[in-house]
Amino acid sequence: RFLWIGHQQASKPTAYVRNPWLSLYATHCAPGRPCFLKIKGESGRGCIPSLHFAPSEFTLLFLSGMKFLGRSVSRAISQKSFRLVSARPGGTAVDIEPGAVFNRKSSSITYPPGTSNPPLRSPTSDDAEAFFGLMGYREGSLIRDSETLERYNIDWTRKYIGHSQMVVRPKTTHEVSSILSYCNDEEIGIVPQAGNTGLVGGSTPVADEVILSVEALNEVHGFDSDNGILTCDAGCVLQSLHDYAKERDHLLPIDLGAKGSCMIGGNVSTNAGGQYFYRFGSLHANVLGLEVVLGNGTILNLLNVNRKDNTGLDLKHLFIGAEGTLGVVTKVAISCPKLPKARNAAFLALQTFDDVRRTMALAKSELGETLAAFEMMDKAVLKLVAAEKDIPVSVEDCSYYVLVETQGSNHSHDEEKMETFLETTMEKEYVVDGVLAQDMRQVMTFWYIRESCNPVVKDMGYNYKYDVSIPISDFESVIQEMKERLKVRPDAMVVNWGHVIDGNLHFNVTTPGDFEENPEILGLIEPYLFEAVVRRGGSISAEHGLGRCKNSYLGSLAKDPVSLDAMLSIKSTFD
Repeated sequence: RFLWIGHQQASKPTAYVRNPWLSLYATHCAPGRPCFLKIKGESGRGCIPSLHFAPSEFTLLFLSGMKFLGRSVSRAISQKSFRLVSARPGGTAVDIEPGAVFNRKSSSITYPPGTSNPPLRSPTSDDAEAFFGLMGYREGSLIRDSETLERYNIDWTRKYIGHSQMVVRPKTTHEVSSILSYCNDEEIGIVPQAGNTGLVGGSTPVADEVILSVEALNEVHGFDSDNGILTCDAGCVLQSLHDYAKERDHLLPIDLGAKGSCMIGGNVSTNAGGQYFYRFGSLHANVLGLEVVLGNGTILNLLNVNRKDNTGLDLKHLFIGAEGTLGVVTKVAISCPKLPKARNAAFLALQTFDDVRRTMALAKSELGETLAAFEMMDKAVLKLVAAEKDIPVSVEDCSYYVLVETQGSNHSHDEEKMETFLETTMEKEYVVDGVLAQDMRQVMTFWYIRESCNPVVKDMGYNYKYDVSIPISDFESVIQEMKERLKVRPDAMVVNWGHVIDGNLHFNVTTPGDFEENPEILGLIEPYLFEAVVRRGGSISAEHGLGRCKNSYLGSLAKDPVSLDAMLSIKSTFD
């Protein structure tokens, strides 16, 4: 995909790159002579015949064929200038001021504080005053002090850091609309943000864009007890919605470790999964309606509260998982099942991953409709958790550990099924050791252990964090392939957990005691992990999304070029 060119004492073609949109031919030139780049279109796409650059203006030239808002473009970066050139005949070129820094890993352009992405401009104090006025000069609606800004500019992993100088906190959909309309007219970049608990940098600024936080949009608008439908604002914290639904004998169909701080608008925008995905399905299956504000301020009312509505395109699905690229979700209507009358859980120790697979198959067969969750943790991560939490089974004797939960309507019936299931796993020697929760306190203790994996690993050292989908039969082969690659770095510890019943592996590497990213370790993991996953028919993002972490793989390892072209056409329409 990428072509890097440095000056050479030569005048012959030295590089050739082909991708779905452009063929790029580059000729290195002697200093002081014009450098000629020929760009040839493919698949009937028209292109500018040629571009000329003087080598004296460039110390490094980067080119990539890519799609930009529905247009093919070529990109060139130097210490003096940055240019976006439309590949269509008669297209325009945009020159950007010096100072851009290209991040090869994320394929993103970042700028020092006080600058913004082309063709957007940096927000000013006058813009801040305008935003404040659009929100009625309400106290707390505009944040500009650097100390408070930090928590909005830095993501949960502390890997992605923006330079935004202002956060707007609208309280109504009308205020969101007014802000987006203003930014659209003034060509100011804006980044929607909910709880900022994402793990791929999707909610933090690339440069100094305005952050639009939905945290002040936090009202529950109603609950239809007949249909079990809750309607609320995008800024409602997931845990508060769980509590609200529980008081009405219902539950939220999505449950995450970050539920104490993540918000439903962010959950919807990233199509978050969670531990009960197997039981209740994705948010595509549970979200009944949305209210969304488009980039130009248009309010799109898709807030349907009917379980059936077959009147044309179901547009809400475009915004579920779009990561805020098509619009800002402001309201959500979500289906809430009744609370189960009985919950049972078991914590199991197993020798091999084949035992995990056999136990899972048996759980599906024996526990049937009551099976709600089946979570896997490996020995390495559980030993880290064991340093801080009590584990109900030995963490020395087995390689894998499983948390199984059932939810049903009859406690004695469900408990009997769970006991029969556990006895069978022991008889077949799938399970070495296991504990059945005796009450809800123990059920929650088991889940506390599972949900501790992420924060414990984060506190150990720098965390190389990956969320992938793979056929369950290939889990172990992917893990072993990556362990083999990382053998040259004994300081890199591989730890794994995940929603194995969904085919979702959380592959993690940590460097205990070292909290700085190591380029060598990163180079051993990427893109090799993603290639290993795709080679087996998997996905490089199961539930975390793409964000800034994986967006460079769109059109190659994430979606094929035809799908990407369709996605960009949709975005261009909404833009």
